[in-house]
Amino acid sequence: MATTDDWLVQVREDALEPDLPILDPHHHLWEFRTERVEPRYLLDEILRDINESGHNILATVFIECGAMYKADGPEAMKPIGETEFVNGIAAMSASGLYGPTRVAAGIISTADLQLGAAVGDVLDAHIAAGGGRFRGIRRSATWDASDAIPNARIEPGPHLFMDPKYREGFAQLAPRNMTFEGWCYHPHITELTDLARAFPDTTIILNHFGAPLGVGPYAGKREEIFEQWQKDIAELATCPNVNAKLGGLNMAFNGFHWEDRPKPPTSQELLDATRPYFEHTLQHFGVERCLFESNFPVDKLSCSYGVLWNSFKRLTKDYSAAEKAALYHDNAARVYSIETSASKK
Repeated sequence: MATTDDWLVQVREDALEPDLPILDPHHHLWEFRTERVEPRYLLDEILRDINESGHNILATVFIECGAMYKADGPEAMKPIGETEFVNGIAAMSASGLYGPTRVAAGIISTADLQLGAAVGDVLDAHIAAGGGRFRGIRRSATWDASDAIPNARIEPGPHLFMDPKYREGFAQLAPRNMTFEGWCYHPHITELTDLARAFPDTTIILNHFGAPLGVGPYAGKREEIFEQWQKDIAELATCPNVNAKLGGLNMAFNGFHWEDRPKPPTSQELLDATRPYFEHTLQHFGVERCLFESNFPVDKLSCSYGVLWNSFKRLTKDYSAAEKAALYHDNAARVYSIETSASKK
């Protein structure tokens, strides 16, 4: 039976600018996820992708994905199991026995913000479980009325970011110096903007360009959606507490259908298809508030780790050394308070 890896191996590329230091600020780890392109993605699997890519990945940030929740105990505390699980992998990586990359040097998990102020106890438990690596949470607002679009695990409904109880919980983040991952589909970017303005002291990181959708009721409307998306991103960028991750456009619901091709795309093909999203976001957020991300293994549906980073490097081939340092490493190190060997230079 052919696997995704068998398909991806058809397109191999040498790493462009292989010495450029990278801090990958967005990936997942899990096991027993049969609905995913990689049912098992633990330390061995991510290191294989990193090492085979030829790119200089110094460290990574884990982003919540519902992995290894506790089977027992209070419902609100079950996500602490994810932090414990990832912190164990991070400790293995930090030993140096598995190579120089520090996997999960930062950890983002989740908490039910609709608990209101009571969520503070959950956040404190994450901090205790994180071994100094816990940085913040993601509580996804990805929802659409169409059955063709997958909703977040929590079935958030159409206006989660606007919910008063959610915001009461959100208010617990800034006092703990925690970041927030803003993950929603493109119709709700305006609500993330409203949230960011209501909490100017909370650092927010837009995930995956606000997920411009391209399947189901959004199929065949890319130009129309892009026009509105441009306006919404420009408005979000007026919030100085918001940073933007550049990546995560290779999921099935983005509608590029790379996964349906006989061969996967090259880095140039990826860039040609997605360049307008990158350039518009960079124009409005500026180099100082953008950070490239892999979103692996989710984006592995469409391309290999090496090809993905090559597509980013093609985009920035004429950027200055300082601009590249910011986009590939320094901004992520700042946002997630991570120190690497490149931080000391």
